[in-house]
Amino acid sequence: MRDPFFDNAKLLAVVLVVWGHSWGPLVGDPEHYRGLRAAYLVVYLFHMPLFIMICGWFSRSFAENASHPARLRRLLTSTVVPYLIFATAYTLQRNYRTHWEPMQLLRPWYLTWFLVALFVWRVTAPIWRIVKYPVAVAAVAMLAVGATEPSGDLVLGQVLQFLPFFVLGLTVSAERLRQLRESRALRWAAVPVFVLAFVACYWLAPRIRTTEWLFHRSGHEHLHVSLLHWMGVTLLIALVGLALSLAFLSLVPRGENRLTSLGAGSQYTYLLHGFLVQAVLGWGGYKLHLWSTWPGYLLLSALGAAVALLCATAPVRRLLRWAVEPEMRWAFKSG
Repeated sequence: MRDPFFDNAKLLAVVLVVWGHSWGPLVGDPEHYRGLRAAYLVVYLFHMPLFIMICGWFSRSFAENASHPARLRRLLTSTVVPYLIFATAYTLQRNYRTHWEPMQLLRPWYLTWFLVALFVWRVTAPIWRIVKYPVAVAAVAMLAVGATEPSGDLVLGQVLQFLPFFVLGLTVSAERLRQLRESRALRWAAVPVFVLAFVACYWLAPRIRTTEWLFHRSGHEHLHVSLLHWMGVTLLIALVGLALSLAFLSLVPRGENRLTSLGAGSQYTYLLHGFLVQAVLGWGGYKLHLWSTWPGYLLLSALGAAVALLCATAPVRRLLRWAVEPEMRWAFKSG
């Protein structure tokens, strides 16, 4: 049976992902949109760590009997095949919107990086189940990547910098998770934590000249800081992201509601919503004066939530299952 808590968490997490991508084109100038920029910073501090921890929890089957044919088939059909399909589709859309560029499979563009990262994380899942201190080892790998200055091939920076969150979700015990879900103290503290985070980000919004730190893909040279500086800031951002993720999970409804079933379609929302964001960019839709007002921010957020829910509905999933969750029985041996 599906646990409604996880479906609720996945749905809420992917709504945050859609908000982050839909707000992004409006927050490039730190002198403008201060409130929206602050909300954007808060969301980017934890929305991908949260989403990746949940993916880690649901990747436990890959850590057991990893060489079983069924596991290998699922690995290919849940990551590799969708990546080839959506990398091609997003490249074609980008070329139509701007100018023609050949597709580079080893340099994932836009949100398709996540499928490459998920493939790598799931392949390494058996290792993290036998390592004595898996989260600590993953954290060391996260910090070590800063010295290598990733080139972007196979999104090495994001694979390793987000790795601790995947490993945490993969290895956390069911009892620890139960304690988190039932902790009244954490639930009471969650709202003040988010209020404090927003106040801090509102103060930082006009002072931060780049949000590149929050994407977890660049080393210290690209960010023009020393290695020790990079390690300190990266670790701090990771800890803040973890704290906000735990606070968020404590607020997730534990029971089933009318929207719970949509959580099963979170990957559809993740992979599909980007087409709409890129289309609006291509049409110049973000240049409308409406988006520079608070009513516009609220409308954009409401539209983002609506898109997130729509993409996860059963009709959309039936229509596009061949691309997001292909079975491809014809391609594999039986048994």
